[in-house]
Amino acid sequence: MTPNGRTRTRARARRTAATLAVLATAVVLGGCGIRPTQVPVDAGPAPSRVPCEVTGENVTPQAQPQGVPVRVYLVCASQLESVDRTARIPEGKAVDSRVQVAQALLDELQEEPSSPEHEAGFATYVRGPLTLSGPREGDPAGTLRLSRQPEDLPTAALAQIVCTFAESRTASTDGSVLLGGPGEYAPRGYRCSAGTKERPDEAVPTLGPLPSS
Repeated sequence: MTPNGRTRTRARARRTAATLAVLATAVVLGGCGIRPTQVPVDAGPAPSRVPCEVTGENVTPQAQPQGVPVRVYLVCASQLESVDRTARIPEGKAVDSRVQVAQALLDELQEEPSSPEHEAGFATYVRGPLTLSGPREGDPAGTLRLSRQPEDLPTAALAQIVCTFAESRTASTDGSVLLGGPGEYAPRGYRCSAGTKERPDEAVPTLGPLPSS
């Protein structure tokens, strides 16, 4: 073979090797499920976050007699968030008005969220029937007695009740909520802290057993 022939043979060999290398790379990429591309991949929009907010245009006014604007705490995105409601406060001088307001708030917490609230991600863990009464003889002033022992309620439900009561006129002057149950246990003082709103599944801060009046 002449020198020119040997040169052409080596050139063809190099081209063949380069071609085989490209084909081998393509096979490896295809086997790994990778398709080489220079076109940006559109992964779509980021997952939407739960708004936890009921906008004004989604709220249907409730025409209730003796309706009083109130604010209650529901669970949304694993936290406590407030919503505005209209509660019906019954008349009656024989019953402490403070107990009436607390019962009205408790009734609101037991209601399933409205359609706009549900769509916004709200839920309630307060399950009925759940009622309350005023202090017994010997209880500190301002005590509210639930029909179930507060410690027996789901932690998130107790957090909803405490934070709802704490920001209403049912709370004590220091902002604590004095709750007892149907048994003979002494009532306790509960506080709605920032941590309670952020982590309602954790124990609600207490003041311990309270001295009798």
